[in-house]
Amino acid sequence: MKLEVDDISKEFVGLRALDRVNLSVVKGEIVAVIGPNGSGKTTLINVVSGVIPPTSGSARLEERVLTRLPSHKVARCGVGRTFQNIRLFRDMTAIENVETAACRSPRTNGFFRPRRASREALDLVGLGDRADTVVGTLPYGLQRRVEIARAIASQPHFVLLDEPAAGLNEAESDALLGVIRLIRDRLEAGVVVIDHDLRLIMRVAERIHVLNEGRTLAEGTPQDVRSDRAVIEAYLGSDYDHEHLLEEVEQPSEERNAGS
Repeated sequence: MKLEVDDISKEFVGLRALDRVNLSVVKGEIVAVIGPNGSGKTTLINVVSGVIPPTSGSARLEERVLTRLPSHKVARCGVGRTFQNIRLFRDMTAIENVETAACRSPRTNGFFRPRRASREALDLVGLGDRADTVVGTLPYGLQRRVEIARAIASQPHFVLLDEPAAGLNEAESDALLGVIRLIRDRLEAGVVVIDHDLRLIMRVAERIHVLNEGRTLAEGTPQDVRSDRAVIEAYLGSDYDHEHLLEEVEQPSEERNAGS
């Protein structure tokens, strides 16, 4: 199964946020979309998930065109997502939050138990013992995990994670890496990750798609992208120490902490 983005463009008043972007992800693959602020990353996720329509182009799940569907129908087709800003009901428990998004699963023929699926989603992200905890009392990093659990509660074929590491410390980011891999392995889902945490991206992604000013700047393996001078300059400027960046994204946090 494949999720495909074909020549997607999106124009707002006075701004071309996406310019003929193409991207494909197969089930079981982890793909990262990275780029400087304002490069169009979240706009791309919003178009694919049905939050906003494109100006031109299309997104397809196999033969099903997603682009003109409302977001709840895109979810029922098998595409789950998180949001850059946490959108949880703070006065509800973790499982109540997850259950609000546990719609009919695309993997079943109609027999689906939202409560059971919600518990399984919380277990997968490591919060099975916090199911009955009020979300507003959880640390920020665990609230991020509840958001992810909500995105996978319906057992989607593809999961779009919009900056899941935002606001996390290094230990929480390292734990998140394991959660993303579990989603891929347990659900056999394709995962698209948007994030500025290059340590996380370089270790978890199998392919990386780089956007800059709404256009594709580069695409390839982490090894290809991290040695691409145009990518480094787009992020950090032409004077940045290229070798220093490679050390930062390759070295585990415990090694850096031990040497500091």
